[in-house]
Parts: sequence; structure tokens; C-alpha cells
Amino acid sequence: MSVADQKIATQLNQLEQIKGFTTVVADTADFESIRQFKPLDATTNPSLVYAATQKENYTHFLDEVLTDCQKSGLSGAAQLEDIIDHLLVRFGSAMLEIVPGRVSTETDVRYSFDVEGSIKKARRLIALYKEQGIERERVLIKIASTWEGIMAAEQLQKEGIKCNMTLLFSLPQAVRAAEAKVQLISPFVGRIYDWFKAANKRDYSGSEDPGVQSVREIYTYYKHFGYETEVMGASFRNVGQILELAGCDLLTISPELMKQLSESHEPVERKLTPEKAKSAKLKRLELDEKKFRYLFNEDAMATEKTAEGIRKFASDIVKLEKFVAGKLR
Repeated sequence: MSVADQKIATQLNQLEQIKGFTTVVADTADFESIRQFKPLDATTNPSLVYAATQKENYTHFLDEVLTDCQKSGLSGAAQLEDIIDHLLVRFGSAMLEIVPGRVSTETDVRYSFDVEGSIKKARRLIALYKEQGIERERVLIKIASTWEGIMAAEQLQKEGIKCNMTLLFSLPQAVRAAEAKVQLISPFVGRIYDWFKAANKRDYSGSEDPGVQSVREIYTYYKHFGYETEVMGASFRNVGQILELAGCDLLTISPELMKQLSESHEPVERKLTPEKAKSAKLKRLELDEKKFRYLFNEDAMATEKTAEGIRKFASDIVKLEKFVAGKLR
């Protein structure tokens, strides 16, 4: 960065500087934070929605959905599922009134190994957005990066339903997603960092951070081989990880870390560029189902964190269901 560039950069806070070459996405269901930090896109999932419904200023969303859905004629598990779907879309629709870009909405993670189940749920969510007057171009459907999840996304993409592959921890998952022509992937920086920190009983920072290295590897592979799938770094533990990935296509950042970035005026260096990736020496990874499953199984971190993530998201859906069911009594 030249002296002139540094002078201009320091007039901007770090969040503003990052927005100069990376799309910033809000990793929250808190609307006030989204308004404050002005990200382009937003993302949500049952965990974030459950947390939001526990706050007084968002209870009216659930009340509105309950009132509408009780006219559906459904009962039992079908009614509960219908309410959750409407609630996710209600939050997503409200976010789209604030952000100019897209919102990511997660399918039920319990369909992670069910191709048809994932496809059916995605179509349902898109139909509900359509009822709200929101076209599919503004919605990304989040699906776990299992073999079955990526197969479902491949079919959905052919139907014009854009997908965001979540719970992604390895290059084989990323390569298979790109070959399926999915719109976007969300590699989980912080969770990779957590695993290596615990496994090796040491901390990591800067470019040696395993989570940072994973996203850099994926970004480089995509740009080198000309894949159009977008890379969105996710699940950050500190601003250092974000700064190391400046230049990534997108970064989804929590309000706490956006606040820290907005309070610093230190210069931000762009770390990832398509030009650097093009000049890298890489070998293409050839994958079929057997090769994918073997390589994935060989990666203890990716295997454990994907399984753990599915269990965690499933647990949060159950919490949300129990909370909603309590309101129905």
C-alpha cells in the first residue's frame, strides 16, 4: 500500500476499508446492528432466530406468524414445521427491508443426508418468500456441505434457486460445491481455529491460523481454476482472522466484531486477490463420491466439525420448536 493509499485508508475505519474490496454480510438476526453497520447482505439460521425470539423487541414477529399460521388448518408436527418456515421467512423478509442485497435462510439441518427432503424444504422457503413479494434472486438457501446436501444444491441451482453451502471445513467439500455450480460457500474459519487450538493445545494468530489458511486455500483454488462460486468466510473469533482474509469475496461478521473494526482506523491490506491466485501452482482435485467420502473421512477436523455443527443446529431447531409449541398451548 502506497503512502497516499495509506493516508486515504486511515481516514476510513477498518470496516469501511474492508468494504472497499469485500462484501460484508451481517451474521446476526438483530436488526438494529444491521442498520448500524450497513452490510450489503444478511444471513440467518434457526440458532440466530431462536436467540432473537428471546428478545422482547422481536416477539411480535412470532406473534404475527402464530396468528397467521393458526388459520392453516394444520396440526401437530405439520403445524409446527409450517410455523418455523414462516418465522424464518418473516425474519429474512424484514432483513431484506434493511439490506440492499441478499439474505441467506437455512433449510432444516436434519435433512443433511436427505437429498429430496432438502430440495422440498428449499422450494417451500422460496415459495413463502414469493408470497411476501420477494424474488428468489434475493434469497440464498443454506444447506450443510454433506455429499447429499451438495447434490440437493446442484439440483436447486438448475431450478434457479441459489444455494449457500454452510458447515464447510475442507477443500473436498469446497471443490464438490464449485463443481455443483452453487452460488456461494461459507467456510467456517473460527470453528477450524477452535479445533486446532484444542487439538494442539496452542493458540494461533495471523497467517498461521488454520482457519485462515483453509479459506485462503479454497479462495486460491477457485480463482485459479476460474470457478464462479463465491467464497464467504464465516464464524470469526477475532478481527485478526478477518483482516487476514481481506479481499475474500464475502465475509460474514458478527456485530461485536464489526464494532471493533469500525473503531479502528489502522490501514487494512488486501490479502487475497484473484491475480495472486492465478499465478499459484495448483493441481486440480478430481472427485467422485467415493473419493469425496474418503478424503473427507481422512480429515478428522472436517469430519468432527461438520458432524458437531449438524448436531448443534439440529438442537437449536428443537429448542425453537419447543419454544413455539409452548406458545401454541
